[in-house]
Amino acid sequence: MTAAAMSPGGPPTALVNAVQANCHIADARHAADLPLCIYLLQMREYYRWECGLAFGAALDRDAVGHWLAQREALWSDVEDAPLRPLPFEGRQFDPWDVNTLNDVLMPHQLIYGAGSTAVDRPTFFLARLHSAGAGADGLHLQVSDREYARGLSAPPAVLANGRTIVLRRESLARWLWEKFESFSLRRADGPFKALIDAYALSDGASFVAALPRLVDELSETLLLHELGEYRAGQWLEPGWSAMRLSLTQRRAELHVRAVRDHLADLAVTLPALLERRADKSLHFWFANFDGVRERLFPTLKDAYNAWRAGDAGADLRSAARFGLQHFGRLAQEV
Repeated sequence: MTAAAMSPGGPPTALVNAVQANCHIADARHAADLPLCIYLLQMREYYRWECGLAFGAALDRDAVGHWLAQREALWSDVEDAPLRPLPFEGRQFDPWDVNTLNDVLMPHQLIYGAGSTAVDRPTFFLARLHSAGAGADGLHLQVSDREYARGLSAPPAVLANGRTIVLRRESLARWLWEKFESFSLRRADGPFKALIDAYALSDGASFVAALPRLVDELSETLLLHELGEYRAGQWLEPGWSAMRLSLTQRRAELHVRAVRDHLADLAVTLPALLERRADKSLHFWFANFDGVRERLFPTLKDAYNAWRAGDAGADLRSAARFGLQHFGRLAQEV
């Protein structure tokens, strides 16, 4: 939903506009860093969000092309602009002062986020607060749902400020829909088809109807990963962050991030899902196991296939133990 379309019960328009302006500035500086295929997929999803289109709504190619040209022109205009301060209740907040702003937003059932998806690639959002509380290891947990302002990149879950896990339910729902939409073109066998079959979903209408349940049940996987990120950070920091800041190539950044992701998931996520017999969540995890992470540990999918064939997770547990030792040594070398 655009700022101009805000409902009377939403956050102040001035705050939404300021956050969205900062999202545009961040996108203007870094959207071109993405590979073309990923850029186009993210822009399609972003268009659907901004126009308030329902999941499954047909996209008019000419309308999308016109919007894309307008957006790239806007980015050209704001690329060198400074980030805006954020106005709320007569005060001006620094866009990076997340904790102070959230102290005054949360009583109004609002939540703000600011962070980085990679080195020097900021991301911002403003959303309705769904819930807040305590998580494992003494971490704080903040959950949002409807999003009022956001950028091109909308990660469903992040570890913010080292002590807070932020889960974005709307972003997770949109990620799931985009995955389903791509899957529907071929309906190839694999983890996502196994997930669809496990929920007995036959078409787009049944998938959309099931989305609230999917988000409820699959959120645990994201929370476990961020807990794993926190524990990996306890072992790797502060040297790891200093090392990442020295990287200048996107390829190196992707590989380094994949190593840490493996540490998080092999130590926490996969063992926990196996112990809890969370079969649907395991399908979900492997449906997102691709790219650099898969190239660094290709045999992990063999262990997943053995689990699907009925080995009760024996190969997966063994692979997780082996992988944790391997990537632990690799992280130290890095």
